Amino acid sequence: MDGADDKRPVTAENRTPRSAVVVNPVKVADLDEFRRIVDGALDAAGWPAPTWYETTVEDPGRGQAEEAVKAGAEVVFACGGDGTVMACVTALAGTDVALAVLPQGTGNLLAANLGLSNDLGAGLEVAVERGMRRLDVGVVGDQCFAVMAGMGFDAQMLDSTSETTKKRIGWPAYLVGAARHLRDRPMRVSVRIDGRPPLRRRARSVLVANVGRLQGGVRLLTDAEPDDGWLDVAVLTPRTLGHWLAMGWALVRRRGSVPRMEVFRARTVEIASNRPQPRQLDGDLIEPGRSLTATIRPESLWLCVPRPADDPDLAVDADAAAERGEQLIEEARRE
Repeated sequence: MDGADDKRPVTAENRTPRSAVVVNPVKVADLDEFRRIVDGALDAAGWPAPTWYETTVEDPGRGQAEEAVKAGAEVVFACGGDGTVMACVTALAGTDVALAVLPQGTGNLLAANLGLSNDLGAGLEVAVERGMRRLDVGVVGDQCFAVMAGMGFDAQMLDSTSETTKKRIGWPAYLVGAARHLRDRPMRVSVRIDGRPPLRRRARSVLVANVGRLQGGVRLLTDAEPDDGWLDVAVLTPRTLGHWLAMGWALVRRRGSVPRMEVFRARTVEIASNRPQPRQLDGDLIEPGRSLTATIRPESLWLCVPRPADDPDLAVDADAAAERGEQLIEEARRE
């Protein structure tokens, strides 16, 4: 199935949707308290109690989300880090079941693109307000990603960032991991776009993006849209510390083109390196390899968003949703 059914999983007329929570218990400090708050907030919104599924080391969420779909869930809350969310994306792509994100990790890429940070109230409010978008997803092997896949420096940075540092200082911990690899030698890559002759580059990283926001709110790819049927491919070729600084400054200012970064659009992209490279999907490391092939699966995922407008920025109205979410949590605590 290339895309989801036209049916919306949750509408204003469906005031009591069935839901499930797929939670990584390692990411939640007090699971009983967390469950009480979520159950109470959904009850305050008029929703029935959700069914709860806990992830395991062997299954980070895909099997649990698939089980929730079979049990009749119309909304699945993914509660955890990047791995949990990506597993749920893979399970729900191509269905008419919506994904809502309750981020509990320290570096959740999809949550960053929704403007949710780790705000539980905002995540719940976004779901109960029934704002939804149908998104494209990227496919690598038997896994799907909603934000971006990458090979090279970006995955090295993730691999070098400790969980302890992330818990202590949040997303800036990735800058520490990045600093360790700024002077690493580039990889020789060929990048084939939609079967055309390959482009050959000495690159530090190749990113394949569905949406363009990185941690910290930085928009790497300003033209990337989540539902346009295209993947945006960024080839990064900095060679010196000065090149890195120029790239960083251009991204912060967001004026004109970014030096040492080429951008292409593709429905299928095949990346091959001269040596094995670290690789990642939606901020979650996968096995290193010498190649990465990604394809687009148009309009395959229903996603709960702050506002269902046709804006490439999925974080539109996130701050207002967070304020309303605080009220929802307070109402739940009074119950």
